[in-house]
Amino acid sequence: MDDRTVQLRRMTPAEYETVTGRREAETARELAAFLPEELARERAREGTARFLPDGPDTAGHHLVVAEDAAGRVVGDAWIGPDLRTAAGEEHAAWLYDLHVEPELRRRGFGSAILRAAEALTAREGWTALGLNVFGGNEAAIALYRANGYQVAAMALRKTV
Repeated sequence: MDDRTVQLRRMTPAEYETVTGRREAETARELAAFLPEELARERAREGTARFLPDGPDTAGHHLVVAEDAAGRVVGDAWIGPDLRTAAGEEHAAWLYDLHVEPELRRRGFGSAILRAAEALTAREGWTALGLNVFGGNEAAIALYRANGYQVAAMALRKTV
């Protein structure tokens, strides 16, 4: 396991706008494999509005940037309550997004951000951290598996 560490801090309003634009564009790109492009963009925007109605001030959500030991921003994450958990079940958090700056990928920062997100999850009193990853994102799947994440559910699709 890599020994890199990062510190998480709350995003500034400008960082939130930049990250939200990037996240919505990436989500729309992934959804466009299954939906018309304009509908994919609309769904991505709707997701932000639904899950973050108050933007970076949405209660219970942590929109953070990750900085290395030198204070350089190496990535970001969005951690919040797992809204899929039924009442009375496990009190879990959800990793809505994890991003490592492209030029810093494959250097251990993804694992470092995950460890920091897990620590934040524990501090908040959540007992588990779940996430979703698109099936074709082999790099992300490898990252999560290397960090002990296991498949909890799987959805399959075939165009006919």
